[in-house]
Amino acid sequence: MPRTLSRIAMHAILLLCASGSFAALSGLVFAAPAHAVPQHKGHSTLSGVVIGPDDKPAPHASITYQSSFGAMPHAVHADARGRFSIAHLEADNYDLRASSKGIFSEWVKNVTLQAGETKSITLRLMYSRAPLKNKKYKN
Repeated sequence: MPRTLSRIAMHAILLLCASGSFAALSGLVFAAPAHAVPQHKGHSTLSGVVIGPDDKPAPHASITYQSSFGAMPHAVHADARGRFSIAHLEADNYDLRASSKGIFSEWVKNVTLQAGETKSITLRLMYSRAPLKNKKYKN
């Protein structure tokens, strides 16, 4: 609850600054709670490698990750050796998936990161298990 109040206070301050209401701004600054300090990013890291269907590293693969509770997804890219690192994460549960050239890995769900922890993951790209078949559709 205190974080929400701090964020609301910061948004109100920014709106007042943008509208030029500096007199009203001074009252809000002193009304803000004492713990209203900028939120720092976390200190946890997810790293790993993306392996292709040929069991070789997948260079420049895309890794999509999000908090397990469904927060907005983010993406990073692996390097030329298929390695990736996602730093400054908050302690939370994360879901990850890799893709490259139309091939995807399965979602790795609920990877738990503790504060300050570094965890390594291998994401394996695979072809779809259900091959497309030529089906004729009746009108």
